[in-house]
Amino acid sequence: MADGNSDILKFRGPGKGGKGGAMPKGRQVDPDAAAEVAALLGEMPRRRDLLIEALHLIQDEYRCLAPAHLVALADEFRLAMAEVYETATFYHHFDVLEDDAPPPPQITIRTCDSIACELAGAQDLIEQLRTRYSDTVRVIAAPCMGACDHAPVAAVGQNQVFAATSERIEKAVSANATAPAIPGHIDYDTYLLEGGYRTLQECLSGHLSRETVVTRMEQSELRGLGGAGFPTGRKWRIVSGFPGPRLMAVNADEGEPGTFKDRYFLETDPHRFLEGVLIGMWAVEAEECFIYLRDEYPAARRILLDAIAKLEKTDLLKPGTLHLRRGAGAYICGEESAMIESIEGKRGLPRHRPPFAAEVGLFGRPTLINNVETLFWVRDVLEKGADWFAGHGRNGSKGIRTFSVSGRVREPGVKIAEAGITLRELIEEYCGGMAEGHTLKGYLPGGASGGILPASKDNLPLDFGTLEEHGCLIGSAAVVVLSDQDSTADAALNLMKFFEDESCGQCTPCRAGCEKAAKLMSQDNWDQGLLEELSRTMTDASICGLGQAAPNGLLSVFRHFPQDVK
Repeated sequence: MADGNSDILKFRGPGKGGKGGAMPKGRQVDPDAAAEVAALLGEMPRRRDLLIEALHLIQDEYRCLAPAHLVALADEFRLAMAEVYETATFYHHFDVLEDDAPPPPQITIRTCDSIACELAGAQDLIEQLRTRYSDTVRVIAAPCMGACDHAPVAAVGQNQVFAATSERIEKAVSANATAPAIPGHIDYDTYLLEGGYRTLQECLSGHLSRETVVTRMEQSELRGLGGAGFPTGRKWRIVSGFPGPRLMAVNADEGEPGTFKDRYFLETDPHRFLEGVLIGMWAVEAEECFIYLRDEYPAARRILLDAIAKLEKTDLLKPGTLHLRRGAGAYICGEESAMIESIEGKRGLPRHRPPFAAEVGLFGRPTLINNVETLFWVRDVLEKGADWFAGHGRNGSKGIRTFSVSGRVREPGVKIAEAGITLRELIEEYCGGMAEGHTLKGYLPGGASGGILPASKDNLPLDFGTLEEHGCLIGSAAVVVLSDQDSTADAALNLMKFFEDESCGQCTPCRAGCEKAAKLMSQDNWDQGLLEELSRTMTDASICGLGQAAPNGLLSVFRHFPQDVK
């Protein structure tokens, strides 16, 4: 480890007593901290792309990232301290301590304050918890945890408490119940009995050709269901057209407030998703795949780790070709180029495009990127035929969509329905109607970035391309239902505060725009002209979709709910 500091050991100035002397420049490695970090890392390769995984190991063990540990980690990875520090401080789930600062308490309670939980009384819950716990337990507000159908939600450590109350949280704290509860799911043996991995075997044996698989995917009209809606088969063909070696990355970082569909698939039928992953890898001849999973899903992480370990003992998956990478609480990493940066062990800053990931992606290689829901349907499309998937749909749309429904309905949750279904049909047929005592006022068709539509437009088909003329987007199909008891202005402010917190800060229009918009919207009277001008600047000049879509909720209030404008 002695030569690890060779790049930072410099001679500087006169030594003690005015005599010239050698003094090491910068922070020095503490031997005890170095031993602790080395023990945690074990046999982990000291590669830059594993830096965030290493930071998680330290955070999990010590509940924080102390300066001495960061210095030791930089030495282990042969990185400048600045590189380690800038990565660690970028992500919300890393607690980077200042010098001599005490570590946080043993237990941290994160309480979601995003739109669905705010409707369910999250702010009151946060105040109750802060009153109950002073220094013994840390209570912090947190963005969406992907359990909007159980709002309000809090996490005691990694244990999510659904329909949270101060009493339920106190029970978890008293029992030190900080580990995630693992839900029941279809395991490997059960999946095989139901015909699982048969289609993958047909691919590997040559029974199905790559051309047949890609063509069938194109004919099915299955699209990217993470929000962009790019045709899946076409993407597979494009990636295949670039010279190898190729890679694959799976975006399992759904952080859009109101979205929890990917969590449902991962926690109920993980092997169907993994079969889609392995077929995608085979189709584009990807050498390795990296699954980027949001840190708010610890139960899904354990399920996937077990499932991957099981596959590695079969002839379906060679060890070391499927990697599960853990996010660290950064919504921006749901943007594909920011996700790539994070997988590479860096801050999740979106890249300028072109080039696109299909040509220059992960580690500079052509990279196939799909999201969880898209890959979940691959097996069914190949087994049942392209016409089966394309044959579903309403109101001129094709395919199947998974809607994450929360808010003022009787039965919130994941609803697998036909693409093009209207909100009215979705509520009546799948959600048991509106909640008792509530009348539909409006709805978010695509989560925080999808805008807000009024009740008068509850007959619009919910699909790609059907909502844009109304200033909204379907995105990831996160439907949040508002009632006559809700203010759309307050909802829009909640959304803007979320974007303010989650902006990566790379570009001024988004970084400064979200902050300024939130301040203007917090005032008693809105300056509509100024807010509209600010929104145009953010939409036109932001680097990625976060800043471009952040004003959608605000603009929807002006467009559809003028009575709510402050």
